[in-house]
Amino acid sequence: MPDYLPFDPQPRAPVPLPPPLACDSQFHVFGPPAQYPVRAGAAYEMPSATWQVAQRLHATLGITRGVIVQATTYGADHAVVLDALAALNAGGGPSRYRGCANAAVLLDRDDAYLQRLHEAGVRGARFTRGGLGISFTPAQMERALARVEELGWYVKVQPEPTGIAEQMQPFEHLQVPVVMDHMGRIDPSRGDADPSLACVLRLLERGNVWVMLSLSEKLSRQGFPWDDVVPLAQRLIAAAPERCIWGSDWPHPVSVRQPPNEGDLLELLYRFTPDAATRERVLVTNPARLFGFDTD
Repeated sequence: MPDYLPFDPQPRAPVPLPPPLACDSQFHVFGPPAQYPVRAGAAYEMPSATWQVAQRLHATLGITRGVIVQATTYGADHAVVLDALAALNAGGGPSRYRGCANAAVLLDRDDAYLQRLHEAGVRGARFTRGGLGISFTPAQMERALARVEELGWYVKVQPEPTGIAEQMQPFEHLQVPVVMDHMGRIDPSRGDADPSLACVLRLLERGNVWVMLSLSEKLSRQGFPWDDVVPLAQRLIAAAPERCIWGSDWPHPVSVRQPPNEGDLLELLYRFTPDAATRERVLVTNPARLFGFDTD
């Protein structure tokens, strides 16, 4: 298993803090291998990135809602997500955390397990890029998507490193919400010549397709402070301001360059959304609608 760089252990608060009920729409949690066995062939593991560390991160950032996205590290075994959701939503009151399953669970587990996930707060399934070791035949894809629709979940699509343009065909017929992760892995240096940009803009014309404003540090060709990603993100927001969300992608798996400080990432989002109303949409209103958070 390759060695990848760890997350920044000293996150700082952004200036200013985000609006109340701001949501980190994608982060991952891990745990000790003895408690949460790593699946055979996993591309990576990050056992120190526990839900307790994520909770402290969100407290520092002023984030009060979040979506735990199952890592390919565990495949269809969602114990780490179930335990994290139970802990983070403990204490009564409205649930502040939701989950997104790995799509492998749609083929490998029965209806009772899927119902358990739903009751715990899972509301979506992520189809991950092929290089992380989980893939589907056309027949398996058809069955998996049928189960998503039966559950009333949303679909997330993780782009390949070369972009999302060649991946979206199986998902274009869906009526459920479809989220394109990581800004579709558009290359900001290619401009309108990038087929992934054309694909994302075309699909955003549909009322059920969303885009995640994330992975800026890896999309950038210029490096920190990632200036080249700003006009790209603003273009996506202009195309569908009511269907853009933001995620930290903490703890930044498979990073070959030092992962960023999350305070820097939120301040980059502020550059994407220079007016308060758009920022409120991306961080609060849009994720509340997509993930089914209570309004209070």
